[in-house]
Amino acid sequence: MLIKIASTWEGIRAAEVLEKEGIHCNLTLLFGIHQAVAAAEAGVTLVSPFVGRILDWYKKDTGKDYKGADDPGVLSVTRIYNYYKKFGYKTQVMGASFRNIGEIIELAGCDLLTISPHLLAELESTQGDLPRKLDPDAAKALPIERIVVDKAAFKRMHAEDRMATDKLQEGIEGFSSALVNLEQLLARRLAELESRAPAAV
Repeated sequence: MLIKIASTWEGIRAAEVLEKEGIHCNLTLLFGIHQAVAAAEAGVTLVSPFVGRILDWYKKDTGKDYKGADDPGVLSVTRIYNYYKKFGYKTQVMGASFRNIGEIIELAGCDLLTISPHLLAELESTQGDLPRKLDPDAAKALPIERIVVDKAAFKRMHAEDRMATDKLQEGIEGFSSALVNLEQLLARRLAELESRAPAAV
Protein backbone atom coordinates (compact mmCIF):
# COMPACT_ATOMS: atom_id res chain seq x y z
CA MET A 1 0.00 0.00 0.00
CA LEU A 2 1.29 3.46 -0.91
CA ILE A 3 0.28 6.76 0.68
CA LYS A 4 -0.38 9.33 -2.05
CA ILE A 5 1.07 12.76 -1.27
CA ALA A 6 1.22 15.92 -3.39
CA SER A 7 4.70 16.87 -4.60
CA THR A 8 5.02 20.18 -2.79
CA TRP A 9 8.24 20.82 -0.86
CA GLU A 10 6.34 20.17 2.36
CA GLY A 11 4.70 17.03 0.97
CA ILE A 12 8.08 15.63 -0.04
CA ARG A 13 9.49 16.30 3.43
CA ALA A 14 6.48 14.52 4.99
CA ALA A 15 7.04 11.55 2.66
CA GLU A 16 10.69 11.43 3.69
CA VAL A 17 9.65 11.00 7.34
CA LEU A 18 7.05 8.36 6.47
CA GLU A 19 9.51 6.36 4.35
CA LYS A 20 11.96 6.27 7.27
CA GLU A 21 9.15 4.81 9.37
CA GLY A 22 8.50 2.10 6.76
CA ILE A 23 5.40 3.75 5.29
CA HIS A 24 5.79 3.79 1.50
CA CYS A 25 4.67 6.80 -0.51
CA ASN A 26 3.56 7.71 -4.03
CA LEU A 27 4.39 11.34 -4.85
CA THR A 28 1.65 12.64 -7.11
CA LEU A 29 0.95 15.96 -8.86
CA LEU A 30 4.55 15.78 -10.06
CA PHE A 31 5.14 17.92 -13.14
CA GLY A 32 8.73 19.21 -12.95
CA ILE A 33 12.23 17.78 -12.69
CA HIS A 34 12.78 19.72 -9.46
CA GLN A 35 9.92 17.81 -7.83
CA ALA A 36 11.26 14.50 -9.16
CA VAL A 37 14.81 15.12 -7.92
CA ALA A 38 13.61 16.23 -4.47
CA ALA A 39 11.38 13.13 -4.20
CA ALA A 40 14.23 10.78 -5.13
CA GLU A 41 16.59 12.48 -2.68
CA ALA A 42 13.91 11.98 0.00
CA GLY A 43 13.93 8.24 -0.73
CA VAL A 44 10.28 7.91 -1.73
CA THR A 45 9.10 4.60 -3.16
CA LEU A 46 7.30 5.89 -6.25
CA VAL A 47 6.59 9.00 -8.29
CA SER A 48 3.69 9.12 -10.75
CA PRO A 49 4.12 11.98 -13.24
CA PHE A 50 0.96 12.82 -15.21
CA VAL A 51 1.84 12.45 -18.90
CA GLY A 52 -1.56 13.49 -20.21
CA ARG A 53 -2.03 16.50 -17.94
CA ILE A 54 1.34 17.84 -19.05
CA LEU A 55 0.30 17.37 -22.69
CA ASP A 56 -3.03 19.10 -22.04
CA TRP A 57 -1.29 22.16 -20.58
CA TYR A 58 1.12 22.52 -23.50
CA LYS A 59 -1.60 22.06 -26.11
CA LYS A 60 -3.66 24.78 -24.46
CA ASP A 61 -0.66 27.07 -23.99
CA THR A 62 0.83 26.75 -27.49
CA GLY A 63 -2.13 25.72 -29.64
CA LYS A 64 0.01 22.91 -31.06
CA ASP A 65 -0.65 19.19 -31.22
CA TYR A 66 2.13 16.85 -30.14
CA LYS A 67 2.77 13.27 -31.19
CA GLY A 68 5.03 10.44 -30.08
CA ALA A 69 8.46 11.37 -28.77
CA ASP A 70 7.67 15.11 -29.10
CA ASP A 71 4.86 14.87 -26.54
CA PRO A 72 5.86 17.11 -23.57
CA GLY A 73 4.50 14.54 -21.09
CA VAL A 74 6.59 11.81 -22.70
CA LEU A 75 9.66 14.07 -22.63
CA SER A 76 9.10 14.82 -18.94
CA VAL A 77 8.79 11.17 -17.88
CA THR A 78 11.75 10.19 -20.06
CA ARG A 79 13.88 12.88 -18.42
CA ILE A 80 12.89 11.75 -14.92
CA TYR A 81 13.46 8.07 -15.70
CA ASN A 82 16.88 8.71 -17.25
CA TYR A 83 17.91 10.95 -14.34
CA TYR A 84 16.94 8.32 -11.75
CA LYS A 85 18.74 5.51 -13.56
CA LYS A 86 21.82 7.64 -14.26
CA PHE A 87 22.34 8.34 -10.56
CA GLY A 88 21.07 5.03 -9.17
CA TYR A 89 18.00 6.21 -7.26
CA LYS A 90 15.74 3.46 -5.91
CA THR A 91 12.60 5.55 -6.53
CA GLN A 92 10.42 4.03 -9.25
CA VAL A 93 8.76 6.02 -12.02
CA MET A 94 5.14 5.23 -12.88
CA GLY A 95 3.84 7.11 -15.89
CA ALA A 96 0.15 7.98 -15.45
CA SER A 97 -2.76 9.83 -17.03
CA PHE A 98 -2.26 8.78 -20.64
CA ARG A 99 -4.21 10.38 -23.47
CA ASN A 100 -3.31 7.92 -26.25
CA ILE A 101 -1.36 4.73 -26.90
CA GLY A 102 1.39 6.72 -28.62
CA GLU A 103 2.47 8.02 -25.22
CA ILE A 104 2.51 4.49 -23.81
CA ILE A 105 4.55 3.17 -26.74
CA GLU A 106 7.12 5.95 -26.29
CA LEU A 107 7.50 5.07 -22.59
CA ALA A 108 7.87 1.31 -23.05
CA GLY A 109 10.45 0.17 -20.50
CA CYS A 110 9.42 2.62 -17.77
CA ASP A 111 9.42 1.05 -14.29
CA LEU A 112 5.60 1.08 -14.16
CA LEU A 113 2.70 2.46 -16.19
CA THR A 114 -0.88 2.84 -15.02
CA ILE A 115 -3.08 2.41 -18.10
CA SER A 116 -6.86 2.79 -18.42
CA PRO A 117 -8.94 -0.17 -19.64
CA HIS A 118 -9.84 1.48 -22.96
CA LEU A 119 -6.19 2.16 -23.81
CA LEU A 120 -5.26 -1.40 -22.79
CA ALA A 121 -7.93 -2.65 -25.19
CA GLU A 122 -6.56 -0.41 -27.95
CA LEU A 123 -3.05 -1.74 -27.33
CA GLU A 124 -4.34 -5.29 -27.42
CA SER A 125 -5.91 -4.73 -30.84
CA THR A 126 -2.80 -3.05 -32.28
CA GLN A 127 -0.40 -5.14 -34.35
CA GLY A 128 3.36 -4.52 -34.52
CA ASP A 129 6.54 -4.48 -32.50
CA LEU A 130 6.81 -2.73 -29.15
CA PRO A 131 10.50 -1.92 -28.71
CA ARG A 132 11.82 -0.82 -25.34
CA LYS A 133 12.40 2.95 -25.38
CA LEU A 134 13.54 3.48 -21.78
CA ASP A 135 16.48 1.43 -20.58
CA PRO A 136 18.50 1.78 -17.37
CA ASP A 137 21.81 0.82 -18.99
CA ALA A 138 21.31 3.35 -21.78
CA ALA A 139 20.43 6.02 -19.20
CA LYS A 140 23.67 5.42 -17.29
CA ALA A 141 25.64 6.31 -20.42
CA LEU A 142 23.84 9.64 -20.96
CA PRO A 143 25.68 12.93 -20.22
CA ILE A 144 23.28 14.08 -17.51
CA GLU A 145 24.38 16.61 -14.90
CA ARG A 146 23.32 16.15 -11.29
CA ILE A 147 20.79 18.72 -10.04
CA VAL A 148 21.04 19.99 -6.47
CA VAL A 149 17.58 20.76 -5.06
CA ASP A 150 17.37 22.35 -1.64
CA LYS A 151 14.32 24.34 -0.51
CA ALA A 152 15.45 27.58 -2.13
CA ALA A 153 16.29 25.88 -5.43
CA PHE A 154 12.98 23.98 -5.37
CA LYS A 155 10.98 27.17 -4.88
CA ARG A 156 12.97 29.00 -7.58
CA MET A 157 12.71 26.19 -10.12
CA HIS A 158 9.00 25.78 -9.40
CA ALA A 159 8.34 29.49 -9.90
CA GLU A 160 10.21 29.36 -13.23
CA ASP A 161 8.14 26.41 -14.48
CA ARG A 162 4.70 27.79 -15.43
CA MET A 163 3.31 24.40 -16.32
CA ALA A 164 4.35 22.78 -13.03
CA THR A 165 3.08 25.79 -11.08
CA ASP A 166 -0.31 25.79 -12.81
CA LYS A 167 -0.87 22.03 -12.68
CA LEU A 168 0.23 21.60 -9.06
CA GLN A 169 -2.07 24.43 -7.94
CA GLU A 170 -4.94 23.00 -9.98
CA GLY A 171 -4.39 19.55 -8.51
CA ILE A 172 -4.24 20.76 -4.92
CA GLU A 173 -7.43 22.76 -5.43
CA GLY A 174 -9.06 19.59 -6.77
CA PHE A 175 -7.85 17.57 -3.77
CA SER A 176 -9.14 20.26 -1.39
CA SER A 177 -12.56 20.32 -3.06
CA ALA A 178 -12.75 16.52 -2.93
CA LEU A 179 -11.86 16.58 0.78
CA VAL A 180 -14.65 19.07 1.53
CA ASN A 181 -17.12 16.89 -0.41
CA LEU A 182 -15.96 13.78 1.46
CA GLU A 183 -16.32 15.49 4.83
CA GLN A 184 -19.86 16.58 3.92
CA LEU A 185 -20.74 13.08 2.74
CA LEU A 186 -19.41 11.53 5.94
CA ALA A 187 -21.25 14.08 8.08
CA ARG A 188 -24.54 13.28 6.31
CA ARG A 189 -23.95 9.55 6.66
CA LEU A 190 -23.12 9.88 10.35
CA ALA A 191 -26.27 11.94 10.92
CA GLU A 192 -28.34 9.24 9.16
CA LEU A 193 -26.83 6.50 11.32
CA GLU A 194 -27.37 8.49 14.51
CA SER A 195 -31.01 9.13 13.63
CA ARG A 196 -31.59 5.36 13.26
CA ALA A 197 -29.85 4.42 16.49
CA PRO A 198 -32.17 3.22 19.30
CA ALA A 199 -32.64 5.66 22.12
CA ALA A 200 -30.42 5.09 25.13
CA VAL A 201 -32.18 3.44 28.09
